[in-house]
Amino acid sequence: MSDLPRKAVTRTAKLAALPLGFAGRATWGLGKRIGGRSAEIVGRELQQRTAEQLFKVLGELKGGAMKFGQALSVFESALPEEIAGPYRAALTKLQEAAPPMPTRTVHSVLAERLGEDWRELFEEFEDKPSAAASIGQVHRAVWHDGREVAVKVQYPGAGQALLSDLAQLSRFARLLGPLIPGMDIKPLITELRDRVSEELDYALEAEAQRAHAEEFAGDPDVVVPAVVHQSDQVLVTEWMDGVPLSEVIADGSQEQRDRAGQLLARFLFSGPARTGLLHADPHPGNFRLLTGAAPDGPAEEWRLGVLDFGTVDRLPDGLPPTIGTSLRMTLDGEAEAVYQLLCEEGFVKDSIELDPDAVLEYLLPIIEPAQVEAFTFSRDWMRNQATRVGDPRSPAHQLGKRLNLPPAYLLIHRVTLSTIGVLCQLGATVRLRDELEAWMPGFVPVEEPGSKDIEGVDVLDALDDTAEEAVEESTA
Repeated sequence: MSDLPRKAVTRTAKLAALPLGFAGRATWGLGKRIGGRSAEIVGRELQQRTAEQLFKVLGELKGGAMKFGQALSVFESALPEEIAGPYRAALTKLQEAAPPMPTRTVHSVLAERLGEDWRELFEEFEDKPSAAASIGQVHRAVWHDGREVAVKVQYPGAGQALLSDLAQLSRFARLLGPLIPGMDIKPLITELRDRVSEELDYALEAEAQRAHAEEFAGDPDVVVPAVVHQSDQVLVTEWMDGVPLSEVIADGSQEQRDRAGQLLARFLFSGPARTGLLHADPHPGNFRLLTGAAPDGPAEEWRLGVLDFGTVDRLPDGLPPTIGTSLRMTLDGEAEAVYQLLCEEGFVKDSIELDPDAVLEYLLPIIEPAQVEAFTFSRDWMRNQATRVGDPRSPAHQLGKRLNLPPAYLLIHRVTLSTIGVLCQLGATVRLRDELEAWMPGFVPVEEPGSKDIEGVDVLDALDDTAEEAVEESTA
């Protein structure tokens, strides 16, 4: 296997070939239909060939190309089934693995960053990577103190490759748009570019992972591996076994899917409240289900293992209360209040005027999972939402185009959408409202301090009555 292709001309040529390939296959498909084959059969074959080329190129290039592919993969459930089928296998491959870099390159990076005697830091080191991602790959090893560890090694030239890939992808973003109906690809690529420098900085990643590991230490639901050692281009953390979330998506029982979905929702909303950080890369390759000593034990005892803290959103006060408040008011049908709040926060620009009732009608289907005690996420539901918002003929599409997403909410929005995409892939039944009530600021109305006791009795009135009785007794 060759090294990560670093020459801009090589990477650009590979990426530029993608739209040409799309066009060529379309011509091929037209010829097949003229030759008498049905449009359905030809269309399915076109999709399969497109998927194979797209994700083969993205996986081989790693860098920003693969990062883009991983970001797309969580939206697979929004695709119509006739399109999703051929894409699903190729998308799943991107979630767990990519072609590895040569052993000599790995050793060279370790020698440069840990010292020529780097092998003395390990009792054992496996040259074959256990996982490969967009900017680095992971090797299993045993640290010198006997702990099993994961050694994350950054690809040489990863930063330059990331920026080059994403710049090139943005040039033909419109051609990639049909991959995910209702989603504007270009802002996604722009947002990924904005996160490049943070993801390349393993010191920032180590800091974020330490914060989570310390906060969730001993937690009954979430496990985060501790950081063992960190240097430029190398991050060593405790090893974590477990069932990859992609396997639960593919073969899990309904009980396992529901447990995984509940834990994923719990981590999404509790993380910012507990650490001031939002894990911002929620594709299935970054999660494990830990079954404990009894792998066949009940799913309710499973815990969620969380990996890769290279991309986080720093929210020192937790998620913005505006989100929870607007959710609650939308559920309560307060159209005017919701519209006013959206205007104040910049979701509706000053130059735009919308009908508050129409805005409420636009929002309600999206927040349907929060309306009920338990909601079953499904690919059908996700597709319906994507079609409703993405069809240029629909009123929802026309209204959605006039809304604005303020920069402060961009990453939160993407993470939430991505997590919902994974829940739909799982087909999980989740008590989402429970998590919102527990962790989302503003979702539960705040009572006036001291106004109600736990039984709902007005405490202030009770105090007044007691005072009156005391006065009567003293005058008597």
